[in-house]
Amino acid sequence: MNILIINSGSSSLKYQVIEMPSEKLICKGLIERIGQENSKLEYSPVAEKEVEVSLPISNHKEGLSHVVSYLLDDKVGVIANKEDLKVIGHRVVHGGSSFSKTRVVTAEVKEEIRAIFSLAPLHNPANLLGIEVCEELFPSAKQVVVFDTAFQQTMPSFAYKYALPKQLTEEQKIRVYGFHGTSHKYVSEKAIAFLGKENSKIITLHIGNGASIAAVQNGKCIDHSMGFSPTAGLAMGTRTGDIDPAVILHLINNLGYDPKEVSNLINKQSGMLGMTGYSDFRDLVSQAEQGNSDCSEALHLYAYRVKKLIGAYTAAMNGVDALVFTAGAGENCKEIREMSCQDLEYLGIDIDKELNNIRAKELTEVQTKKSKVKILIIPTNEELEIAKQAFKVV
Repeated sequence: MNILIINSGSSSLKYQVIEMPSEKLICKGLIERIGQENSKLEYSPVAEKEVEVSLPISNHKEGLSHVVSYLLDDKVGVIANKEDLKVIGHRVVHGGSSFSKTRVVTAEVKEEIRAIFSLAPLHNPANLLGIEVCEELFPSAKQVVVFDTAFQQTMPSFAYKYALPKQLTEEQKIRVYGFHGTSHKYVSEKAIAFLGKENSKIITLHIGNGASIAAVQNGKCIDHSMGFSPTAGLAMGTRTGDIDPAVILHLINNLGYDPKEVSNLINKQSGMLGMTGYSDFRDLVSQAEQGNSDCSEALHLYAYRVKKLIGAYTAAMNGVDALVFTAGAGENCKEIREMSCQDLEYLGIDIDKELNNIRAKELTEVQTKKSKVKILIIPTNEELEIAKQAFKVV
């Protein structure tokens, strides 16, 4: 059974075709910098030469249409017709209080996803768009959704509750949900297998344009940096991360912002972009190396907040066996890894700068010999995790 996996991010779209249950990769690809003039599309069929094109891609629908054209192409395509794809698995960021498990798409499921757009305004609309486009393009395929909030359902109540009136937390379901769960689940299981111990204490760091950190104890998530929405936690590519709620009130009451403008500000105009004019870590590092003080400061701010959470989650679990860096910057940005681990020797965390000078393609250790904590780079594979869950459901 061939399964197409669609993983829509806020400014990117990753996809794979995976044969199940063999888990054989048929093709994979990526669209980067959606909405910018220098958008890039990669299409890599396993048996053929990789195709890479640069072209402006204004939105996710346009990007997905390009992907489908390549899948069906006479020369480099991997499927003869649309019926070859039996299942399409989609990543959906926010499941709210309605979804804690993988689901086959129905009209009701789509309406529930639409109803919680406000909880993940950068992602859920793009996720639903991917579903609807695939329904049009592949009407005979079963559409399956995997929710990024599912892995965090094991958090204890004292970790996921806000100090709000009980009616809001229990009846209105205002609580910490946490996100990137598919990635945190995948890399934490890889780390546990590598360590060879189920009774483990692992901090998984999904670092990219969107970023989150999870504390994973004995294979279960016990805390997470994101909250009610993906805006909370670390500073990110375009999001503020944690911010004093009084700032929001000040913007509305004293500076004339309306709620829609505030949402746009904290989700799309802040973070690294707001501080520097750049949201991509490759640009930030390049500019910092050329003497751009704004970019240098932004990178230090970013890493400082990562480091604080490493300390917090080490305290929460009374120790840590391994740090796991994953996702775009976590896997590819040596500067962020080094700065995030700097001056943590007291906790037994000591990164090897030479080993860290790598873009890892597989699980790689980058700690010094004297480090008590393993520092691992584990490339995430959310698509394979989604394929496994989708196959199980159908």
